[in-house]
Amino acid sequence: MTAQAQERVWRPGYPLDLTRTLFPLRRGPADPALRRTPDGALWRAARTPGGPVALRLRAVGGQVLAQAWGPGAEWQLDQLPELLGAADDPSGLLLPPGPLREAQRANPGLRLCRTGLVLDSLVPAILEQKVTTDEAYRAWRTLLHAFGTPAPGPAAELRMRVAPSAREWALIPSWEWHKAGVDPKRSATVLRAVRLAPRLEQAAGMDHLAAYARLTAVPGIGEWTAAETMQRSNGDADAVSVGDYHLPNIVGWALAGRPRSSDADLLTLLAPYTPHRHRTCRVIGLTGLRPPKYGPRLTPNDHRGR
Repeated sequence: MTAQAQERVWRPGYPLDLTRTLFPLRRGPADPALRRTPDGALWRAARTPGGPVALRLRAVGGQVLAQAWGPGAEWQLDQLPELLGAADDPSGLLLPPGPLREAQRANPGLRLCRTGLVLDSLVPAILEQKVTTDEAYRAWRTLLHAFGTPAPGPAAELRMRVAPSAREWALIPSWEWHKAGVDPKRSATVLRAVRLAPRLEQAAGMDHLAAYARLTAVPGIGEWTAAETMQRSNGDADAVSVGDYHLPNIVGWALAGRPRSSDADLLTLLAPYTPHRHRTCRVIGLTGLRPPKYGPRLTPNDHRGR
């Protein structure tokens, strides 16, 4: 018998696009921790300080109807406003006239979510280091189905999974990482991170510089991984994914018409938009502006057969 849900009705007081706001938390179309059901509801499974939770969200008439199941339900419902961008303030960003400003105006409901959970975003970010998104998404699915916890309540019927705890990540045998397609360098970084989980989780309450310093103190966690984590755990509007394979060219094309750009170019072009550099990248993503394609696509690596 399914335990009764805890519920909360929350009125944002600002335009809110649930799908776009929570989209960064989705790790591929078959992510076991995030689902969209045919009735339009968004489901999220997570491991909170209170324990596992399954969260169901629907936007109806300017309100968000939230239901939560599991030991972490109370914590998650308390955090609901921040998860949905209540601590985010996009008003300080003014983009140049043209496609960027039009995209900004056309998407007033885009907010930056803040989960308040570091490992929740750090582990999948590590899995995405230096590989294709398909490889990373496959590894995430494989590991969650093998070592995660069935999501509480009716989310279990959707085959949703809660990511392993820090201890559970640490106990995954080396051959299981190999079977999931995760090379030793990335799995070793995950293991170093989960052994420092309490200290790393504190970064969710830190400012940009302090959180960045805390995360990058762990060997294997660099600028890109820290930024990808802080964008989600802290709702950091200024965290730039330096080292991204595509981002410099996309931003360079949108802001300067350059088909090719470096990380240095990326930071120079985004500097006028501080402290909204990540938000600027999100808006650029909505424009559909992409540079001409040159050269071969990044070839996936298959570590499972080695």
